[in-house]
Amino acid sequence: MKVTLSVKKSIEQNAAEYFERAKKLKKKTAGARKIIEEQKKKLEELKKKKSIELERERKSEEALKEKKQRKAEKAWYEKFHWFFTSEGFLCIGGKDATTNEIVVKKHTETGDLVFHTDEPGSPFVILKCKGKCGNVSISEAAQECAVYSRAWKRGFSPSIFYVKPEQVTKEAKAGEFVPKGAFMVYGERSHVKDFNMQVAIGITKEGRIIGGPVTAVEKQAEKYVIVSPGDIKKTDLAKQIHKKIGGELDDIMNFLPGDGRFEETRTIRVRG
Repeated sequence: MKVTLSVKKSIEQNAAEYFERAKKLKKKTAGARKIIEEQKKKLEELKKKKSIELERERKSEEALKEKKQRKAEKAWYEKFHWFFTSEGFLCIGGKDATTNEIVVKKHTETGDLVFHTDEPGSPFVILKCKGKCGNVSISEAAQECAVYSRAWKRGFSPSIFYVKPEQVTKEAKAGEFVPKGAFMVYGERSHVKDFNMQVAIGITKEGRIIGGPVTAVEKQAEKYVIVSPGDIKKTDLAKQIHKKIGGELDDIMNFLPGDGRFEETRTIRVRG
């Protein structure tokens, strides 16, 4: 370190000058240290903020991946209207003319039951029971057929019947034509009475959205809502249900027959 002294000043004066310089340098050093510490804190905050953002992105990517995986893992019957009855039997129904054709032609077996309405504008619903189902499953399958028919929009219960698969055919009588999605039904029909025009939409403890007759859904869901025909738009109703039970909005939409309203006395139930 080089020290320069002025010959024009006394030793004390030179010392005092260097002392003042030292004080100024000390202040500057303290200020620089303060700035460095402040910058360090800001850097740490930025690192923390970046870490939080990266964690959010990671979780978002995982959630998206999980959502795609769930969609990829959907069972074959989820392309139709579907539910499992209180007795554990799978019930599927067509969503349109094409899927009506598929459920009847490809997914009916001996012992199953085929449901339809006496009025036009109804899905064909197949109860996959192999001849072992009871009256509860029959009533639930009839309700499934009713709520996804045009009768939902009109707000009344249609006449529902069921037959064996061998009674349903594309073979029309002479001079008649059977359009896509429609079938001829021959032979004796069994009619179902006393069912409600309601659908329950719920979520299982695994986070899966399910829907169907109230008696079936209440045995499988952690939370569920009951919907009746009404004037709340389907999209708005789905959003309201989503707020109440969670789950995927698209899945909720798939189970809604159309516009509706919440059943007044049993909006939601939560299993303890």
